[in-house]
Amino acid sequence: MNKIKLTQDENLSIKVGYQLLPSDHQRLDLYFSLPDEMGISAKTLTEEQYFHHSIQNHSAYYSDQLHVPLVRSRFISQKKGEQSDYRLNLNLYSYQIRTALDTDIKQTIKLKEGKDFYPQAIELAEQISGLLKKLRRYTPSDQKLRAYFENADNYLSWQVEQSFLKLLSRAPKSTEYTSERNFLFALCRRENEYRAENQYNSQVTLADPNRITNKMRLLQRLIEYGVVFQKNTKNLNSYLNRIVKGTVTAIIMAFVMVLVLNARTNFTEVTIALVGMLGVIYGLREIFKEDITRIIWRRIQKGLPKWKIIYSHSVNKSKVANQTIWLEYIGSKDLPPQVDKLFQTRRQQNKQAAQLLHFRSDTRVNAKSFLPGYDEIQQRIYFNLTPFIRFLRKGEGRLYALENNKITKQAVERRYQINVVLMHTNKQKQQQIQRFKITLNRSNIINIEAIEVRSSD
Repeated sequence: MNKIKLTQDENLSIKVGYQLLPSDHQRLDLYFSLPDEMGISAKTLTEEQYFHHSIQNHSAYYSDQLHVPLVRSRFISQKKGEQSDYRLNLNLYSYQIRTALDTDIKQTIKLKEGKDFYPQAIELAEQISGLLKKLRRYTPSDQKLRAYFENADNYLSWQVEQSFLKLLSRAPKSTEYTSERNFLFALCRRENEYRAENQYNSQVTLADPNRITNKMRLLQRLIEYGVVFQKNTKNLNSYLNRIVKGTVTAIIMAFVMVLVLNARTNFTEVTIALVGMLGVIYGLREIFKEDITRIIWRRIQKGLPKWKIIYSHSVNKSKVANQTIWLEYIGSKDLPPQVDKLFQTRRQQNKQAAQLLHFRSDTRVNAKSFLPGYDEIQQRIYFNLTPFIRFLRKGEGRLYALENNKITKQAVERRYQINVVLMHTNKQKQQQIQRFKITLNRSNIINIEAIEVRSSD
């Protein structure tokens, strides 16, 4: 089975990625163990808040053979296909280059030793140069098709330059690798000059960092057309929620009316006591109505899916896949045995009191076939961990030591730990289960460590 990956995305976010085949069906479960000191619970961070503000789903065509759409685009440029086909295949190729570049740049930045960093960076530069040459080798002569090509070419050239400048800004400082740095600088200058020679961007745009950045964001969205699926998110329980609220309100109102009628029979005239009693009755109704509704609603929706995301092709609007999502706080007794066993493998001092948050995603592919050259869909889910650390203490601690009758102190940062168990089940009921230890501070993720791997059929 294809392996699922959990990796760091940005400073305080992680992503989970896996591939789907035509007519495929896969299930993903993530169990977050959040220490009580983080202050996270259903009262401070509701499932709805976290889903809408901190979870992003992304689905697009995927291929590990970058040359496949390029070959087809070459034939289309020779007037053996439609304009929409050329644009779609060009976008597929450009999108794959950008995705691969982003991934490799992030992995290279993590290398802290020059002997590891620079060979990896040089290899990446040579690979990306080869891909750009292949793309530019088949420049279409048709002016309508050429406009699509220039947009993609302009964006990829700019993105390559920005990516390698970012890479060099974080490179290990050493005079031993001057030639390697010069090689990478030459690539950046070459791409800058290439865009200038082709007059892709005006001087007014180039002179304003905001304008050039916004233009490239627009070009990025253009190359995603036909590749990244459109998504429509639906709340599955909105009508049920209304029924629950209406039923609770009706029951409470019936109870209140009984109290009011009893009060009227005891007071033959309108008095201050009657008015005061009616005020107390209606006040109690408002106090308890929300609490009772919330308690009943949480019990009713426990275990039910909350959202459904429908993915459709941005060109022909056909439905490609749908994703059903669960998200809820659970108790330790609700953990599957294999997940509970992984959590129990932690050392005794690490078994802190914690809240358990369960995310589940069931993805079903409706399409029986994909675009030529593409046999898979890449599904990625991003989790922003910022809401988990907003209640943590700021600042640094001090570590004191005694050295030759002198007291020394050293600043140390406060770090926290989140345990995550990932369980992935494919169409054949094969499972991949693994526990991750995520170490982070208030600014960024320090480390993601895979603790244990087990597979079962």
